[in-house]
Amino acid sequence: MQSLPQTDTPDTLDNPAVGIDQSLGDFTYDVKYDYDAGSGLSEQTVRYISSVKKEASWLLDFRLHALKTFLSKPLPTHWATKDLENINFDKIRYYLAQGQKPKRTWDEVPADIKKTFERLGIPEQERKFLAGVEAQFDSEAAYSNIKDIVAKQGVIFMNSTEALREHPEIFRKWFGKVIPTGDNKFSALNSAVFSGGSFIYVPPGVKVAQPLQAYFRINAENFGQFERTLIICDEGSEVTYMEGCTAPKFSTSTLHSAVVELVALKGAKIQYITVQNWAPNVYNLVTKRGLALEEAEIKWIDCNIGSRLTMKYPGVVLKGRKARGEVISIALANDGQHQDTGAKMIHAADETTSTIVSKSISVGQGRATYRGQVHIPKHLKGCKNNTECDALLINTNSRTDTYPAISVRGDKHATQHEASVSKVSEDMIFYMQQRGLTEAQAMSLAVNGFINDLASQFPMEYSVELKRLIELEMEGSVG
Repeated sequence: MQSLPQTDTPDTLDNPAVGIDQSLGDFTYDVKYDYDAGSGLSEQTVRYISSVKKEASWLLDFRLHALKTFLSKPLPTHWATKDLENINFDKIRYYLAQGQKPKRTWDEVPADIKKTFERLGIPEQERKFLAGVEAQFDSEAAYSNIKDIVAKQGVIFMNSTEALREHPEIFRKWFGKVIPTGDNKFSALNSAVFSGGSFIYVPPGVKVAQPLQAYFRINAENFGQFERTLIICDEGSEVTYMEGCTAPKFSTSTLHSAVVELVALKGAKIQYITVQNWAPNVYNLVTKRGLALEEAEIKWIDCNIGSRLTMKYPGVVLKGRKARGEVISIALANDGQHQDTGAKMIHAADETTSTIVSKSISVGQGRATYRGQVHIPKHLKGCKNNTECDALLINTNSRTDTYPAISVRGDKHATQHEASVSKVSEDMIFYMQQRGLTEAQAMSLAVNGFINDLASQFPMEYSVELKRLIELEMEGSVG
């Protein structure tokens, strides 16, 4: 998450956090944790996490410096929602784990954790179409595996804790370089208490044919999940990475604050796909950014359904000549939810190209906000940007806001911005009902039609899941 310019608008909506069918992820099992940092955040908490992980002294120093940065920064309520003030950092549990080492086969995963991932269908997905899977349960990866044929190509795929230990020479070079610790309050928090997340390194010229996937599961109440992901594609290589997330619905708040850094070296391509289906008690405050060097390409496909408040603006720093960046985002805000999402494109080299396509749906009293930032400085030439943001309102009480900030200097660039707000018309719903659909089915069809061109860019398995989730969200939303 990074600060984006806007005019502040107080959040006056009630936040009942009701009305969402979380049948997929709304379950929990009693788990006995061997490692527990307790509630609240202090230097002792940070030292506990670092000690359990047996980290090098430089990493502990990094964490302690980040903690000071976090404590020194105010909440960004001068531009973001004041709902952030409802996060009680003293009640959150910052580290919970059964063990630090992920298992390499599903049979080895503890039974209570394995039941969770089997219920979510992760082992089945792995068998069907993935090159590797990492499944994180609360603070640590419970399972991590990569197919032999991909590992033999030199691809490294493991959790961040293992990568810092086994490949420090690669990890440390880029760790915290794309997103500095002090980028914002929540990147500082992540840097202080991070645990888990994925590390991927793809050697020069290697193109990973099947996607790699990570699945993040929150199981415990009053918990904070702070994974840290770093993906490096060396020259001319390609990879697609997908992440999914779920959490059960508790009456108390849960915090998810990840940091994701992507590095695409010369001619490399990274596609990062997210489908989030958080329970409505989750604060989802994430910072994601990529660095694209010469002729490299970074594409974010970001789908946000669920959570109480999401603040996430994937970005690309176009550092090399002819680099390309793209963000495609879909956000659905239901009752009591605020999806504050968007994109950030920083052009820093000649002939760079960026594209932003954002679609949001606001249901009931849901609120969707688009924030975008595009920056093209005067000394560059031949840069292009195209930004489209469309909002769909389902009910009269739903709300949408758009804050695009496009800064283009010089006269040798091409930029375009289109925006639209529309409402599902009663005539359209009535017409479809005459064809035999129920009102809810008609509404679901209208929404799926609105996002269909973006959903088609998802892998088939995710596209089907996305449409199913939207259908669930539409249930009970009519009237």
